[in-house]
Amino acid sequence: MKNMMSIDGYKAVIEFDPEIELFRGEFIGLNGGADFYARDIEGLKREGAESLRIFLQMCSEDGVEPRKPFSGRFNVRVPPELHADMVAAAAAAGQSLNQWVVATLERETHA
Repeated sequence: MKNMMSIDGYKAVIEFDPEIELFRGEFIGLNGGADFYARDIEGLKREGAESLRIFLQMCSEDGVEPRKPFSGRFNVRVPPELHADMVAAAAAAGQSLNQWVVATLERETHA
């Protein structure tokens, strides 16, 4: 099971690694890798902040933007039956398919 943690506005995926009996965090949406390990939540917060600080410092020194740019576009392939159901749900909500998908994704990612 994976969970999310936010440190200074940067999101990290958290999971437990049973082989080493530690929680592992990995920042997402960065122009490089930044991960951290700890036994508990407080340790994750502390180690995550330190890992992020080092990553941001290295980006600054190298003149690199720390966050990956996102275009706001992506392609999704769905079965034709689901596509038809999505169009019907959008129409029932009085929205275009794009508006409906955006609203659905916003609701699910902020739940």
